[in-house]
Amino acid sequence: MKKIEHIGIAVKDIEKSNTLFSALFGKNEYKIEEVISEGVKTSFFKCGPNKIELLEATNSNSAIAKFIEKKGEGIHHIAFAVKDIKQEITRLQKKGFTILNSTPKRGADNKLVAFLHPKSTNGVLIELCQEIE
Repeated sequence: MKKIEHIGIAVKDIEKSNTLFSALFGKNEYKIEEVISEGVKTSFFKCGPNKIELLEATNSNSAIAKFIEKKGEGIHHIAFAVKDIKQEITRLQKKGFTILNSTPKRGADNKLVAFLHPKSTNGVLIELCQEIE
């Protein structure tokens, strides 16, 4: 893994949260994007070299809607940038990690993504991200 790519935060209302985080960081989000396949609307902020992704459910069946229903708003996942996502999935499976989607899928911010089940990572949802070239 190369670095922390971003921290994902589940929110109920992305517009209100964008206002809150804009005030916190002193600048507006640099991107708003909907990922229809995941049932989410996202926005991204830069904070120094780091990124924060806000995620709002666009339907009640999405993972974000279920997360908020169960745990409320808050940190949803930590994403790590990887050079070769398929190779990293294979490596982590061999180490005993449970991969939620062993075939990478298109995510927000021009990334291929895969997730590790929190039960195999001390309760933290881990996202692997590879830039789509």
